[in-house]
Amino acid sequence: MKPLTEQEIRTAFVNCSKGEAKRLSVPRDLTDQPWDDLDYLGWRDPQAPDRAYLVTELDGRPQGLALRCPSAASWQTRRSLCSLCVTLHTGGVSLMVGPKAGPAGRQGNSVGTYICSDLACSLYVRGRKDAGAGTGFHESLTVEEKIRRTTANLAAFFAKITA
Repeated sequence: MKPLTEQEIRTAFVNCSKGEAKRLSVPRDLTDQPWDDLDYLGWRDPQAPDRAYLVTELDGRPQGLALRCPSAASWQTRRSLCSLCVTLHTGGVSLMVGPKAGPAGRQGNSVGTYICSDLACSLYVRGRKDAGAGTGFHESLTVEEKIRRTTANLAAFFAKITA
């Protein structure tokens, strides 16, 4: 993923108002992000732990989602599978729900999926972070195939929200 500026991130959101995008907390360490290893930039809002954000490049431009999720204190302790990167976790997957874009979202319609609670799918797929599930779960896919699967799953989630 190419590095993004704070302004690019704020203007990327497709399922919240411009005012909401202007007020959300953007990570302060943008220059320190491992951009070459990211399929998307994901973070939880430190001032509002029930909010999370994803920004990725789709159709040649940054697009972002504002999501609601349980706080870290309520993460599940059972084994769960992330719907984006297909990483198995013990206590590290949360249901994240985003309002649909446009009129459907203003009417209260939303879409959810299970995502790594720390939003580090890209690092799990590349073996830069260990999920610690201890299950012996092994895939025969290459890293490149896992990356393609993750980005396809991410694009499908975005498509559901923007449809």
